[in-house]
Amino acid sequence: MISCSSLSIYGQKTDTIVHINGNILTGDFKRLNSGVVTWKMDGMGTISLEEPKIQTIISNKLFEIKMDNGRIYFGSFEANENPRTVNLILLNEKVTVKVEDIVEVYPIRNSFFRRLSGNFSLGANYAKGSNVATLVFSGNLDYRKRNSIFSLFWDTNDTYQGDSLSSSKSDVMLGWQRNLNKGWATDVSIGVSQNLQLGTDLRWNLNLGALKDLAYNEWNRLYFSMGLNMSREIPVGDGAIKEDLAGLFQLKWKIYKLTGAKVWLDADITYLPYITNDTRNRVSLNLNPKVSIFSNNFKIGLSFYYTYDSRPQNVDAANDDYGLNLQFTYSLN
Repeated sequence: MISCSSLSIYGQKTDTIVHINGNILTGDFKRLNSGVVTWKMDGMGTISLEEPKIQTIISNKLFEIKMDNGRIYFGSFEANENPRTVNLILLNEKVTVKVEDIVEVYPIRNSFFRRLSGNFSLGANYAKGSNVATLVFSGNLDYRKRNSIFSLFWDTNDTYQGDSLSSSKSDVMLGWQRNLNKGWATDVSIGVSQNLQLGTDLRWNLNLGALKDLAYNEWNRLYFSMGLNMSREIPVGDGAIKEDLAGLFQLKWKIYKLTGAKVWLDADITYLPYITNDTRNRVSLNLNPKVSIFSNNFKIGLSFYYTYDSRPQNVDAANDDYGLNLQFTYSLN
């Protein structure tokens, strides 16, 4: 039960979070995503607070608030006396919801950096006996506007033997999503990739589709997307440049266990059956478990990938490629 003194804080200009232990935190509510609130406090800087520790939220500011059922509200927060409950103050009504049913919160304001979030990961391996080294750099940046998300993703895995690059797998993708009703969203992206092991020197991709949340709550998000993939592929060597059309099916799962040991898991699998070449299909799998160190902003974990191509453009290329690396990750508030 929240006391009347806690409720009176609503009139203040600063945002307020009431902790489940009764402590009151005042500061600047920056965002809620993946079960973690990013919160700025005077004297302490920016901190992270796990959603299961929140009793209620108080703020006069305008937010975009996404619920686990896919519904999106635009409003502010008012404290509610019931445990782990909050009132959403909308334009013409007040809606009472459970804190655990809120999956995303972003302030609606003009500041560019307040709408920006992301992760940066770096990893490396070296074996003296074989003189083989692997350097891995990956990450993503997300920029949010009202009902829309612009994203940039990159992932490079370069293997060196001595001073020479012996293998390279790289992906860069720029995407746009627009939220629709009931957990649906449009999904458009353009990207470029390389995989020397599979005989691909350069591949341009344009993906058009839609995604749907299957489950989205304070500890995980599971969603799938489907659509079309248009590609232009330049093989390693003297092979012909090919332009193809394929179906696109993808399943993604994000887990963020924040009680007890703090664990994050990102996993996805993508299947592309070719329409213009019915004997070819491609599959990719990524698995990235992490645990927090120091704080929610710093993590250590593993990065595993597997790619398969039933018919590479280069006849001398392998059909599959995989790798496992240790990575350190920093999350941008």
